[in-house]
Amino acid sequence: MLCIDRDDDLGRKGGVISPVVGRQANIDAALKLGMADPEDSDVNTIFGGIKALDELVASGKNAEIASLAGDLKVGLISDSKLAAQLEDLLARFHPEGVIVVSDGAEDEAILPIIQSRVKVNGVRRVLIKQSPNLESTYYLLKQVFTDPKISHTVFIPPALALLMFAIAGFLGNPNLALGFITGAVGLYLLFRGLGLDDSMEEAKQTLSKSLYAGKIAFVTYILAAMLVVIATVNGVAYFWQYYHEPISPGYFQLVMIYLYESIWWYVAAALCVNMGKIMDMYLEGVRDARTISSLFFVLATGLIIWSASRVILANDPGLNFGIGMAESVQYLAISAIVAILITVVGVNISKRIATEKSLPAAK
Repeated sequence: MLCIDRDDDLGRKGGVISPVVGRQANIDAALKLGMADPEDSDVNTIFGGIKALDELVASGKNAEIASLAGDLKVGLISDSKLAAQLEDLLARFHPEGVIVVSDGAEDEAILPIIQSRVKVNGVRRVLIKQSPNLESTYYLLKQVFTDPKISHTVFIPPALALLMFAIAGFLGNPNLALGFITGAVGLYLLFRGLGLDDSMEEAKQTLSKSLYAGKIAFVTYILAAMLVVIATVNGVAYFWQYYHEPISPGYFQLVMIYLYESIWWYVAAALCVNMGKIMDMYLEGVRDARTISSLFFVLATGLIIWSASRVILANDPGLNFGIGMAESVQYLAISAIVAILITVVGVNISKRIATEKSLPAAK
């Protein structure tokens, strides 16, 4: 009997480590989750699996129950965790087949993963019975819209549109509302489409863990965030200044101005993040070649972007940016050589650390 919790409500809410194997262990896990969130449908899934287990045992069959939990990021991350737990169970028990118990189509989406590893003898879906009256309908809708997965998708775009409309009205120019709205919603959709929301969630969780664990990285993350704000404000200020010149440069040149004036602030922010990680790993006795080598790659990348943007700006005499073409080309050549040397140093240090880590294992 295999109970599926694809979004890890067991771990996040009940503090239960999966996989959970055995009848009594699953009863305890369901009670913990029920105490944390009595309305969670995974509680009913586990009890439904226990009932099905008892029916099989009563019929004289040898059976066991196990609950698998994935991850809040439903998709590749959660499915890989479920697959790893399933393979561990199969190696331990060698079952002839399994019956999958779930609370809906989302959990059943991993059926192909299960079927590729073991025979599936059946699927049981456990649904919570609801009264069909108006109060139950309202309650169900309320539960749906308080789910972060749904509310973040449904509510944020209209909220951004209304907020931009209010800002345009406050500025006394309602004609700007359409541009504000399309720009804000477009940025949001781009943010979600590129998966940056997942990156932000990871950064938030990392920051919280660093704070509660008393790590140096917490301070360096805060410093890096402030440097990013300074970089953005500085770049936008120069962008805005040259945009309002009597002869405004093209948008490409404006982007190069933004990069030229802000790139070193962004580089400093990235270096702060990496330095915090390195100091924490040093205190914990851990050496990670990738984290150390990334310092050199970030510095080399910043040097190339800065010198290249300098050449592009020097090539436009109408900017009056105070940069000579010959001088900027020399800077680019020197920067390219220095960047290559920095990268070579980073690669050598990374290889040396990797070799030192592999030596004890070889012994």
